[in-house]
Amino acid sequence: MAVNATPSSAAPLTPLAVMQDAPVIPVIVLDDVAHAVPLARALVAGGIRMLEVTLRTPAALACIEAIAREVPDAVAGAGTVRSAADAQAALRAGARFAVSPGYTPALGQACRDLGLPLLPGVATGSEILQAQEAGYTQLKFFPAMQAGGPAMLKAWGGPFGDVMFCPTGGVSPTNAAEFLALANVACVGGSWLTPADAVRAGDWGRITELARAASTLPRASLKRS
Repeated sequence: MAVNATPSSAAPLTPLAVMQDAPVIPVIVLDDVAHAVPLARALVAGGIRMLEVTLRTPAALACIEAIAREVPDAVAGAGTVRSAADAQAALRAGARFAVSPGYTPALGQACRDLGLPLLPGVATGSEILQAQEAGYTQLKFFPAMQAGGPAMLKAWGGPFGDVMFCPTGGVSPTNAAEFLALANVACVGGSWLTPADAVRAGDWGRITELARAASTLPRASLKRS
């Protein structure tokens, strides 16, 4: 696939396409819908287009809707999707992919029925097997550092060699390269691209620079794809 190709608003997405678009998927928490569009534009300007807006605040769905409507070069996604109702609400708001902190068969089936690409969260081998049984082989490893970090992912490369991961949780500029050096890591998820103080101050230039640096991180997985 063409990594970093400009996504079409009509083109169907796959979980792998979401993960391969850039080295980092920003994990975004927004309290004010007025910040959504300028934040998305700043990230896109830095080369980051897959945007995970977490459903952790009352403004989250309105933020997804604003990004989907006003920033055509961005691909708005929903994070912290925990139920079929969350998935339905995210899709109605304009989300084109979903990310969950865990996995249940009901959530997986709901996203399949909706045609909403899902990155299910896993932290153990048993959870990987459960997600694989439902056809999911692109997974979020969460919470990455607390669940074993790069060493755990390296160990999983043997028994789960057909699975690609997006480690999230404790990932930062200081350890992102260690994760991305693994062949089974397609990208990482992180909140460092959108610091709360920069968002509050409207320092979109700083966010663009953080995105630009993140978009150039090398990935071993590209040699595998």
